[in-house]
Amino acid sequence: MEFRSASASRRAFLAGATALSASRVMGANDRIRLGIIGTGGRGSYLMGVANRTKRIEWVALCDAWDVRRNRAKELTGQVPDYADYRALLDRKDIDGVIVATWDNMHSTVAIDACRAGKDVYVEKPMTSVPMQGVGVVQAVRESNRIVQVGMQQRSMAHFIEAKQRFFDSGLIGKVHMVRTVWNGNGGYTYPVPPGMETKPAGLDWNACLGWLPKIPWDPKRYFNRFAYWDLSSGGQTGGLFVHWVDVAHWFLGLHKSEAAVALGGIYQFRDGRDTPDNINAVVEYPGDLNITFEATLTDQAGEGTDIVFMGTGGRLHINRGGYRFLPGKQAADRTEILGQRSSEESHMANWLDCIQSRKQPAADVVEGHYSSLACHIVNNAYRSGTRATWQPEWDV
Repeated sequence: MEFRSASASRRAFLAGATALSASRVMGANDRIRLGIIGTGGRGSYLMGVANRTKRIEWVALCDAWDVRRNRAKELTGQVPDYADYRALLDRKDIDGVIVATWDNMHSTVAIDACRAGKDVYVEKPMTSVPMQGVGVVQAVRESNRIVQVGMQQRSMAHFIEAKQRFFDSGLIGKVHMVRTVWNGNGGYTYPVPPGMETKPAGLDWNACLGWLPKIPWDPKRYFNRFAYWDLSSGGQTGGLFVHWVDVAHWFLGLHKSEAAVALGGIYQFRDGRDTPDNINAVVEYPGDLNITFEATLTDQAGEGTDIVFMGTGGRLHINRGGYRFLPGKQAADRTEILGQRSSEESHMANWLDCIQSRKQPAADVVEGHYSSLACHIVNNAYRSGTRATWQPEWDV
């Protein structure tokens, strides 16, 4: 089995499904009927988050591996399960789908879901190559679907508070440099479990590869996809930088970068991977602004993350654990201002709210496209060894 684009006859069917789904008017107390596509580690986490909202009803689930489908039923109950995501999308009793596949299939599945009349929560990065985002944005505009991208900082209370307190107020002043750091993420060195040298009979490897060229079973790729360009968007760039650069875009009102340079390599984990385990990048934006990215897998002392906004009025450090603002030298009161950690589960709630209200979610597809593009331009610079520049065909 291979994933493929819809035929003309299928597009006609999906157009009908869109109209049918759009005709359902939900009240505030209606349970939202969900399906999920991709029930691995991240998908299982999102299922748990959705369950804790107590606002949803599971209708169906999909994964390319029967073991994961069966395991997912501990969270969804005994709902129908599918190996082919298109069969799930054919159902007329689903309002929204969570897309937690590998990066290479995010945009394909999201587009097909929109055309099938489903609202979508799609994991980050929304795209694995630059032009995919143009297609996703077009599909959302044509179908009027509600699509939330999994850049959850946009719904977290302490990030919202920091934006209002230091940026909307103007307190931070002019920012010319933002430094982003995400070191020692253990999810990027995941080992192959014993016994997986031979592909399990119930795992559809071609479905995992999707639109990519078909290759023999590779357990390293299956269990550590971030180590490979074809299954991810540069590994640590598409998986980590996308979160932090999106915060910078949001706080500073940014979209298009102008250029990027990057250096790095495979310095430590020579295990067959082709994405760098150490990378440093600089992304240039209009208005005299640089955003840097630093990520290393060499650091085994524990995960270290930070976003540092360096402004004329002060310096803000922020990550998922909270924030710390240091007022500038000119401030009458130079006492540090601290903000406490908040839950990332509010991002799912925001999507469900918007399914009912039909308002735009916190991290819509336009933001998902441009934040992914910041990663893609870094990837282009790294792989070419040159200064990569913005391409006009990426505009939406």
